[in-house]
Parts: sequence; structure tokens; C-alpha cells
Amino acid sequence: MITNRTFSAKKADVKAAWHVIDAEGQILGRLAVQAAVLLRGKHKPIFTPHVDTGDHVVVINAEKVQLTGDKLRQKMYRRHSGYPGGLKEVSAGILIRDKPERLVTLAIKGMLPKNKLGKHLATKLRVYRGAAHPHVAQAPQPFAIKPRRQGAA
Repeated sequence: MITNRTFSAKKADVKAAWHVIDAEGQILGRLAVQAAVLLRGKHKPIFTPHVDTGDHVVVINAEKVQLTGDKLRQKMYRRHSGYPGGLKEVSAGILIRDKPERLVTLAIKGMLPKNKLGKHLATKLRVYRGAAHPHVAQAPQPFAIKPRRQGAA
């Protein structure tokens, strides 16, 4: 008899791997999509939406990430202190100059779920300005960003 049972991954079923992504020359949005997929575990056949099936992601060379169009000047990142007149905003150009790790982190976190699971997944992301990172002992595997298809609009 054939049973159609839905598979649901348990914590014990998940084996988290480590991936290193080189951001040099990569478009920020495309890099963020691939990193979010790895963090969430959507690339694995055991993906379960409510379970952390994802991997650890290390992003290096965050200062060499690229933005298309006029986003360096036009894209604004805003935060508010909660007090009257407490709105602070900074352009992507200033952010990539001063804190490129924050720019990449914000892009990737924005593509994760907005709940407890998303906050937990964000702890598995590490972003570094240069090429050096302290996670050599975990033996992270290089992950190549998929190139944009030719002919796509």
C-alpha cells in the first residue's frame, strides 16, 4: 500500500554545512538572494519551512560588492530612534564606504522571514570587509553565484 506522507525535517535530520561567498564584483541583490537561499536551506531536498534546515554563510570582500544604476546615491537606509525628529538616513554610497558589512547584512536579512526563525537564521550569517575571515577551521566550501541568464530582461 502506498502512503502519501508529507516529510517534515527534524533538528536531528539537519546537517549544517559552511559556505564562503566572495562578493568581489557581485551585484548586491543577486548575492543576497543566493545567501538567503543557503541560510534558509531551500537548496536542500529536506527543506521544511518551519525548521532551520539552512547552512552557515560567510561573505568576504563586502567592500567590493557592486550596486547597479544610481543606487549608490539614490538608495537610502533609514532608521528611527523613536523620539521626535529622530529619523536618521544614510545613502548606500556612504554606507558602502563606511560600513560595507552592514550594507550586505541588511540586504540578506531583508530576504529572510520576519519572525523568530528569521532572527535565528540571521545569526548564521557572517560578513567581512576584506578577504580574511576567522572561520578556516570550519572548512567552508566556496560557493559560486549563479550568473544572470543571457536574454533575461
